[in-house]
Amino acid sequence: MTEKAGKSLQPEARSTEVDAFLKKVAAMPRIKSSGRYGRLIFAMDATASREPTWDRACHLQARMFQETAALGGLEIQLCYYRGFKEFFASPWVRHSDALLKQMTAVSCLGGYTQIERLLQHARNEARKQKVNALVFVGDCMEENVDRLCHIAGELGVLGIPVFVFQEGYDPLAEQAFRQIAQLTQGAYCRFNAASAEQLRDLLSAVAVYATGGRHALENFSQRQGGVTLQLIHQVKKD
Repeated sequence: MTEKAGKSLQPEARSTEVDAFLKKVAAMPRIKSSGRYGRLIFAMDATASREPTWDRACHLQARMFQETAALGGLEIQLCYYRGFKEFFASPWVRHSDALLKQMTAVSCLGGYTQIERLLQHARNEARKQKVNALVFVGDCMEENVDRLCHIAGELGVLGIPVFVFQEGYDPLAEQAFRQIAQLTQGAYCRFNAASAEQLRDLLSAVAVYATGGRHALENFSQRQGGVTLQLIHQVKKD
């Protein structure tokens, strides 16, 4: 696996990127008919360097279900890759404890990234039944960017926005992740090990969007406050 760069973002830069990310999510149109579960693929890089973030995500995942319960509910499929060509996709779950049980059973293993395989999986799932959004949390990219962008374009045609959260600073990965987000009409944001609260709010925001669309996200942001409240003020000025 390639060595991860160690450069970290200044607090002001992180806040600006989070605001920009949430603003783009809030500007997206409603994607779900009322009365049905939103469907979200929650995908993570589970190679060795990801273990601290995986542990944090285990504690944060319940918030996604809590924030979407009143909107009709959320179905999540957990996906991850690790080790030597190991890729896992769980059954779709509707309860936080089921997702937590799956996540806590996972240990991170060294290996190369398998983002292409993940995008292919999302494409195949969407051909079976509507997928409202794909969230991917990772820190590096060790694959052919052109191939990733080609599949991302197919996801865009299928109407699956990809929301990419990059931990740390790897410029090669950032370039690829931004292109994937753009081609799918999703969004990109970078965070670091000290921004657990931001990751919590970002995951919740995408879950709310997948379940109830822009209007629901605006209500969530007004209730949540913090950077999300700043976001709504910015949207209203546009």
